[in-house]
Amino acid sequence: MSQVEESVEVSVPVRTAYNQWTQFESFPEFMEGVERIEQRSDTLTHWVTQVNGAAREFDAEITEQIPDERVAWTTVGGEARQAGVVTFHRIDDTTTKVMLQMDFEPDGLTETVGDKLGFVKRQVTGDLKRFKSFIESRGTATGSWRGEV
Repeated sequence: MSQVEESVEVSVPVRTAYNQWTQFESFPEFMEGVERIEQRSDTLTHWVTQVNGAAREFDAEITEQIPDERVAWTTVGGEARQAGVVTFHRIDDTTTKVMLQMDFEPDGLTETVGDKLGFVKRQVTGDLKRFKSFIESRGTATGSWRGEV
């Protein structure tokens, strides 16, 4: 398994950052390579991705969700194998640190080489920067889900 850990500070309150992160169907607006996400239940999402010409579909199960603190997931079935957690840390009333930690298993030679060359880390860094731009330009979340898992 490979690992990536990245963080970004966003200029919104922790509640706003967390609320936006729970809107999984909006991820294609800031995550490169994510074509579509369907929220199938409170704890199950279906992902359709296209990264470097490789199309993938998989389900991800939310394994832990604590409002304003964390969202953890793992893939179930499909080709992609990964698990991770996003945590939200209050810096002050208007600033939040969003930290993403992910374990994943590269599939095949191309993904293994790409991982070794740092492509996944750069992808995650870019996605977090785009999340920052997305939420800061809006100032409010597109919705929220405040339940616990």
